[in-house]
Amino acid sequence: MAEVVLYHHSQGLTPGVLAFAAELRAAGHTVHTPDLYEGNTFDTIDDGMAYARKVGFDALLSAGAAAASALPEAVVYGGFSLGGMPAQLLAQTRPGARGALLYHTSVPPAEFGGEWPAAVPVRIHAMENDPYFAEEGGDIDAARAIVAAADDGELYLYPGDQHLFTDSSLAAYDADATALVVRRTLEFLAGR
Repeated sequence: MAEVVLYHHSQGLTPGVLAFAAELRAAGHTVHTPDLYEGNTFDTIDDGMAYARKVGFDALLSAGAAAASALPEAVVYGGFSLGGMPAQLLAQTRPGARGALLYHTSVPPAEFGGEWPAAVPVRIHAMENDPYFAEEGGDIDAARAIVAAADDGELYLYPGDQHLFTDSSLAAYDADATALVVRRTLEFLAGR
């Protein structure tokens, strides 16, 4: 079974993020869900992003790294949207990473000091018309570059235009798409 660090999105450590983690735990995986927002949650992406800007993205990245520092190196790093930043940073730079799961997000690897390490497998999940992910100059270009650089990489695009569609506590939730994301995630974790 895999050990996973799963970082929440800009609206915080919501019941939907915890429910997603619980599905992975139910399959036998160890899943850590650090709270980078110290208990704060927000009703909208905009409110959550305003909080992230106030705290500072560098501070959130540092908090994400600190949350993983006591764990073994051989873990899978995952993150939803904003939480994909610390997940990607650690998967790219921390030795021993077993893989990366990026939901609704990806960042150009150069933002974290270099190329995607070819030996680190990655799965990226997003909706094909998500305005935060798929618009020109958005995350989709970075996602394609990461997948191309990885020896074992996949970009999964789901029908729809919602951003945080895997969070069952939000209006954007899509149960059918999320069920497929969870199935593909469990298949990925089975090999880690």
